Amino acid sequence: AAADAYAAGHCQKGGKMMGTVDRLLKATEDIWASYHEKPFVQGLKYGTLDQKKFRSYIIQDYWYLMDYTKVFAIGVAKSKSVEVMKLFAKYIQAILDGEVHNGYMADFGITQEELDHTPIQQDNRSYTSYMLSVAYRGGEAEILTAIFSCAYSYEVIARKIVEECPSAPEHPMYGRWVRGYITPRYTGNNVILKDMLERL
Repeated sequence: AAADAYAAGHCQKGGKMMGTVDRLLKATEDIWASYHEKPFVQGLKYGTLDQKKFRSYIIQDYWYLMDYTKVFAIGVAKSKSVEVMKLFAKYIQAILDGEVHNGYMADFGITQEELDHTPIQQDNRSYTSYMLSVAYRGGEAEILTAIFSCAYSYEVIARKIVEECPSAPEHPMYGRWVRGYITPRYTGNNVILKDMLERL
């Protein structure tokens, strides 16, 4: 029975056992592949994205991150160990302190007053509502799954951009965005999230 339970959560990959996180990524690889074809991502890659669209994205991502932070906060409340609690708590402060976007907000002259008076768009609200629902209904593993899929997707997108357009990190407007998601710090944090999710 124990062997059957283990096999249910693992698959063979090149003669090695595939962990749960890699199995989930494999099962959704078509969805992940489609990220790279989005016009917004293509615009970031080649530097052709309308700056008004990017400015709007920065504002909407601010609202996204506010709800994303709440997902981590629910994770703190539901943590069953100090280790997991500390992991979630660390991200709360890091996100509130700015992530990649503080510089862009200054560049675009985005003020807190403008943020407060710009409503969250429906597609954005749908996503964050889903994540919060998962957090309220689930436990540590479900919360971390929702968190990891977001955090890791930015790394995957940025790496693909650089692979297909090596000069993208040097773009005067969008290079900072690309660089921010492939730094050793950011990618290292994703390794920590993945390892913890695998353990949970």
